[in-house]
Amino acid sequence: MTDTRLNKQGVTEQAFLAAYDARKYERPSVTVDMLIFTVTQEKKKNYRKLPEKTLRLLLIKRGDHPFLGQWSLPGGFVHMDESLDDAALRELKEETNIDTIYMEQLYTWGAVGRDPRARIISTSYMSLVDSAALNVKASDDADDAAWFTVSYKLYQEQKTLTEQGHILERLFKLNLSNEEAELSAMIKVIKTVSGKIAKIERIIIDSQGIAFDHAQIIQYGVERLRSKLEYTDIAFNLMPELFTLGELQQVYEVILGTELLKANFRRKIAGMVVETNEYTKAAGHRPSKLFRFNPNWENTAE
Repeated sequence: MTDTRLNKQGVTEQAFLAAYDARKYERPSVTVDMLIFTVTQEKKKNYRKLPEKTLRLLLIKRGDHPFLGQWSLPGGFVHMDESLDDAALRELKEETNIDTIYMEQLYTWGAVGRDPRARIISTSYMSLVDSAALNVKASDDADDAAWFTVSYKLYQEQKTLTEQGHILERLFKLNLSNEEAELSAMIKVIKTVSGKIAKIERIIIDSQGIAFDHAQIIQYGVERLRSKLEYTDIAFNLMPELFTLGELQQVYEVILGTELLKANFRRKIAGMVVETNEYTKAAGHRPSKLFRFNPNWENTAE
């Protein structure tokens, strides 16, 4: 149905659109960046204990300027004829050979000087996947694609009271490592509370080997991943059909970066799992009851 109403200049919508000049405003470029997390199993040091697990993130090595030779999140520019979601899936496939995974939008980054090439706004995506099921291979303009072990810790914290509230400054240390490279960054997160209004600012204090502003995107992604463990079933993306509660707890602990009390953890996930009549049969271990994910679990916290 044609809109025949007139605006203040006495023009219909059809006439307005026909005469509209898109050059009236500068148009920034739009990109997508993807955080692909996984939890992998390390080699056993003691056959009587569960294998150690570690949190990893997929990065690509840049094959062109800017930040030539540095590591960044997989990503690229959005085409004029595709959605953000489609661009994210296309770029991930082009740069890492990964497709058919679920990703969700994380945050949009729009600091004026975040990219030295031009005014570029980026929407980040996040996924937690089973890396064993993926065939990662660098392509397109990436020199390499590799998994990096993630170490993320609170380094320093300071709280200052103000007349209207407080300012909380937290300094985080991020380390990303594999056999080829050691990357690091210090990110300051400043939360200013004034009355009922809270503002959060992220500042990269130092970044070694991590391109663009991706250190703060990773920092935010780790925080978001940890928070999602509290109210979603995202951790089960990493679990086989049958698993022990000890294996599941270890996945939670490696993502959260802290040990959990067994009793508290089991109360927390009680409704998310279904007990089976099967047991583990690994040598050197007492048989442990196996569980599976409860597909009828309902998330009431969102």
